Amino acid sequence: MKSHLCELLHTALQNLQAQNIVAAGALPDIGVEHARDQQHGDFASNIALTLAKSAQRKPRELAQQIVAHLPASDKVARVEIAGPGFINFFLAPAAWQDVVNAILDAGAAYGRAAQTSAHPVQVEFVSANPNGPLHVGHGRGAAIGSALANLLEAAGLKVQREYYVNDAGRQMDILAASVWLRYLEVCGEPVVFPVNGYKGAYVYDIARALQQTHAARLRHPLSDVMRDAPSDAAADDSVGGSGDKEAHIDALIARMKTLLGADDCRAVFDLGLSTILADIRDDLAEFGVRYDHWFSERSLTESGAVQRAVERLRQSGHLYESGGAWWFRSTAFGDEKDRVVVRENGQPTYFASDIAYHLGKYERGFERIVNVWGADHHGYIPRVKAALSALGEDAARLHVVLVQFAILFRGKQRAQMSTRAGEFVTLRSLRAEVGNDAARFFYVMRKSDQHLDFDLELATSRSNENPVYYVQYAHARICSVLKQGEDKGWAWSSVRGRAHLDLLVEGHERKLLATLARYPELIEAAAALYEPHQVAYYLMDLATDFHTYYNALQFLVTDDNLRDARLSLLVATRQVLRNGLNVLGVSAPTSMQRDDDDEK
Repeated sequence: MKSHLCELLHTALQNLQAQNIVAAGALPDIGVEHARDQQHGDFASNIALTLAKSAQRKPRELAQQIVAHLPASDKVARVEIAGPGFINFFLAPAAWQDVVNAILDAGAAYGRAAQTSAHPVQVEFVSANPNGPLHVGHGRGAAIGSALANLLEAAGLKVQREYYVNDAGRQMDILAASVWLRYLEVCGEPVVFPVNGYKGAYVYDIARALQQTHAARLRHPLSDVMRDAPSDAAADDSVGGSGDKEAHIDALIARMKTLLGADDCRAVFDLGLSTILADIRDDLAEFGVRYDHWFSERSLTESGAVQRAVERLRQSGHLYESGGAWWFRSTAFGDEKDRVVVRENGQPTYFASDIAYHLGKYERGFERIVNVWGADHHGYIPRVKAALSALGEDAARLHVVLVQFAILFRGKQRAQMSTRAGEFVTLRSLRAEVGNDAARFFYVMRKSDQHLDFDLELATSRSNENPVYYVQYAHARICSVLKQGEDKGWAWSSVRGRAHLDLLVEGHERKLLATLARYPELIEAAAALYEPHQVAYYLMDLATDFHTYYNALQFLVTDDNLRDARLSLLVATRQVLRNGLNVLGVSAPTSMQRDDDDEK
């Protein structure tokens, strides 16, 4: 409807240009918005105020000229001028009723735009280090990233979903050392586990699998393992002590590599990586999260991409040497300080790998690049954009969506959920308790950069206070009404219902129709801002309009024409609920339990 009104205004302005009332040339964007107060119409435009100065006319006078030159439209009942020159449109009832036809004709495609470009947008999300199970923090990034990718596709973009596998670097070496130490423990060595090792029970599982494959072949006496290793820090920080946990774990990693050799060390490393990555893949797949590509960080080094990116920065004069290390002069591009890309020992930093990774995204031809990162990566954004600018790329093509952590509650009490690791709440345990639908909806229903209090009791309740239940129940309720009609011999006739949409004149019907009409523009606006939470808000509004309508009027009336008109509206509402839930990755059940409900 907005586009139709914009076309009417554009035609009127072209007519005024022909009469030299409005200056010739390109016209500005014509703004048409929903009126805040229904007394002021359904839509309003401020175009007269925008053009008044250049037209050398008072805004209200120009508004009168614009209205006088508007083409006739059977979708517009009347047009009024308000205040200093706002143009208010009152739509004809048929304009709203046609929304039902549009939805029924489009079905699952309603609200989806035609693909606008052959060049894909990349959305990279989760990308958790494969050194342990996914936790509830990763879960929010997964739900938001998945919903955002769906949203961008609905807005007409081609999307590639990518997971960046951090399968290189010190953290993975610590995992490998942790697995090997647990293996030694399983083999009977009296290991005192390092403070900085990975302590989760999943490490024991990998160690046992290592023993099954290699028996005791990889076993070495603990005295050899600990030889010359500096003291570890105290397990309890409050105890104090002179040990160095970082130096201690690094020494154990070095001993592992020396004692095992390259091939066996790689076998331990790869077993830990493949086991945990397989668990992550399964966890995400069960959560309804899919990827088009899993990108290996290790491949950046093996292919020479890191070295090439560093060399490009060096050749272009953006690197300098200091203290034996090579530094990127990122302050020249707005970063707060310069950054090391090659350490004193000649090894590239994590940042160097990230530069190569993001440069590769540009080279792969993505039109836009969207990274979904934890909020603690906020300071990382300017340095990555600085590097891209230094490499001659358009840093504005990179968009970063920051995701705040979710805190679990049971009612008003912060929740302590036990897991196998005993240290953090896994995504799998959360899904087991509340289900995928509740988890995904709750994760997405707040703006991503806002903290989320996740109420476990609310998420599992079957009440109107539970937002996902409230929305899904609207869909199930409509299915129940249609089923009851069939049981009474009143199966919905689409042809008869669509022929009598003019009977939908009640206030509740008008409000529901207006909300349904808003869905396509909601998808467009939410995608432009990378805000899938807007879809959740919209669905709650739509569910409210439906439930209010349900409580106010009978649907299964004896008048065939009125009944089928109302059922047509219900079927259209069901379709939009389903479309929106699909964007969020939430199911649309056809039946739900609720003891206090009597369908009508």
